[in-house]
Amino acid sequence: MDAVVIAPLVIDGVERRFGRLAVLRDIHLRVDSGEVIGLLGANGSGKTTLLSICAGLLPASGGRCCFGARGEGELDVAGRRRLAFVAHSTQLYPRLDAEENLRLYASLRATTAAPDKVEFAALLRRVGLGDAGRRPVGAFSRGMQQRLAIARALLGTPDVLLLDEPFTALDHGGQKLLIEILLAERDRGAAILLSSHDLEAVAECSDRAVLLADGRIVATTARSGSTRDDYAARIRSLGAGAGREAEAAV
Repeated sequence: MDAVVIAPLVIDGVERRFGRLAVLRDIHLRVDSGEVIGLLGANGSGKTTLLSICAGLLPASGGRCCFGARGEGELDVAGRRRLAFVAHSTQLYPRLDAEENLRLYASLRATTAAPDKVEFAALLRRVGLGDAGRRPVGAFSRGMQQRLAIARALLGTPDVLLLDEPFTALDHGGQKLLIEILLAERDRGAAILLSSHDLEAVAECSDRAVLLADGRIVATTARSGSTRDDYAARIRSLGAGAGREAEAAV
């Protein structure tokens, strides 16, 4: 029986350098179970690098990521089953249909349920692809591929969900659906860290937002005790700060 729990996610002094270039500098952040945190920042601010380190795809130059009571490097197979990452690139198999992509991923990932017992059709319906399960992914629009990548991440009901620009290519209906999914996953108890340039979407789905600039967390805001409009206004203010940082770097 797989009883491992890898939330919360604790980012403890993480740094990342590429040669002499410092991309991340002493990042400290905690994402609790039942919490959504939005990462804001201009292109090149370090959002993707941070998510990649959290996902175990890139080593940190300093500091560490801890999942629950474990350090990320100590996660065994059972622990890694509880971690999901939606990258900016969907990384799907275009010659397979949508259900075959999910079935293959479930088999390779060794999700908690056997692949033949996973309800792939229900998962596809959840992301709005209920009528597209047998269509080859190569014929999907970019937005449909994004929906499938999200469905793939939900396999195995992860404790920690990392998403890099998950609203990319989604139409209005797709964005609304993703917000509903993120809130449902939060209510289920997942710890969710996502990056996005879509400030309105971040305001709708996040409990906190942090602004990355020059590899550092330079500002943060929280929904707690705020009206929806007040929180959205603060998110827009952080977004404006990201724009100013980008202009200053040019």
